[in-house]
Amino acid sequence: MSDSAKIQLNKFELDSRIITGSENEKGFDITKLRPTTGHITLDPGYGNTGACMSDITFIDGEKGILRYRGYPIEQLAEKCKFTEICYLLLYGELPNSNQQELFSQKIKKEQNIHEDMKRFFDGFPITAHPMAILSAMVTSLSAYHSDTDITNPDKIDNDIIRLLGKVKSFAAFSYRKSHGLPFIYPQPELNYVENFLHMMFSDAQENYETDPILAEALNLLLILHADHEQNCSTSTVRMVGSSQANLHATISAGISALWGPLHGGANQRVIEMLEQIRDDGGDYKKYVNMAKDKNSDYKLFGFGHRVYKNYDPRAKVISQAAERVLKALNVDDPLMDIAKNLEHIALNDNYFVQRKLYPNVDFYSGIIYKAMGIPTNMFTVMFALGRLPGWLSHWREMITDPKSKINRPRQIYTGPILRNVKPVGDR
Repeated sequence: MSDSAKIQLNKFELDSRIITGSENEKGFDITKLRPTTGHITLDPGYGNTGACMSDITFIDGEKGILRYRGYPIEQLAEKCKFTEICYLLLYGELPNSNQQELFSQKIKKEQNIHEDMKRFFDGFPITAHPMAILSAMVTSLSAYHSDTDITNPDKIDNDIIRLLGKVKSFAAFSYRKSHGLPFIYPQPELNYVENFLHMMFSDAQENYETDPILAEALNLLLILHADHEQNCSTSTVRMVGSSQANLHATISAGISALWGPLHGGANQRVIEMLEQIRDDGGDYKKYVNMAKDKNSDYKLFGFGHRVYKNYDPRAKVISQAAERVLKALNVDDPLMDIAKNLEHIALNDNYFVQRKLYPNVDFYSGIIYKAMGIPTNMFTVMFALGRLPGWLSHWREMITDPKSKINRPRQIYTGPILRNVKPVGDR
């Protein structure tokens, strides 16, 4: 839907369409701004810029709403398996039982990696960060699968299925590598989540039995991380993919973007913060006061969000799950008590309330991963595993759009004006 509007820009007047989304979001269509006026917009961080139109995920940050293809995240987290969410994000509808079975079987067939690729893991030092390994391994798939074709729908879907199957194995193998453990192969009778836990934690000498508590917790976390609209890593996937780079390189770029502590690495920073408070006698109020002190540069991680100006709906689900998981696993973690105290302050202290610094999805996710036995340096890998279907869905949406073009932002140049080069002896 679109209406028209006139935008006054100094002496210029631009006729602009007002684009209206299905949830009544509105934006000015300024595609003719530069040709008409010679001006561009300046929006550092892209906080006011819509880079695309998408029908995958809806967020209302003011109301604390997150929906995948129209379905509330709370319902999806309660009622669905992760592979159902993968199908939903990719194809627009939740699968029926036959579609789900076929989709899961296709992923299972892609779980094993080429035997030669196991040698790549040998080349990494045991201290290598799992995210470095994951990014490199995904890129290396390009050498083994060069027959990609973005004009062929079947090949597009085959490439997507391949990544859904193999990234899980790369993630598990990177964990085993960093702990000096032998690689464990996937089992065809296990589902997606169960297989990942099997490849992570199996003893090579014993049969592995899935702990349903761990499987349920991991399924929940993967669903909550599956997509989040045009975040940094998803925008990176769209940016790189717009050049028609192969899908493996494109997803590897998204993994690298996710690695940053301001994005996917934030849950690791939360755990490190909670551990710091624990080691300092658990005096959480001291750290709250430091964060509130305008003369201090200390920050509490896990609070506030670039989009949400209300309680992150994913954080509500995770906070409830964290208590269930720790209780079911009989884990008494002092970090949980510190986190609950910090959350209570954030929801009741005027400093946090006025600034809308509510707990976000990173605040409790690390506590659950820690209780599951997943080390801190694997937290961002787990985020990547969950976010993978979102990246793939946005790439698929973009690459199949006939109006898609290579992304090419503009800039305002602030460097030296024209000057002449002097011979080296005269400088």
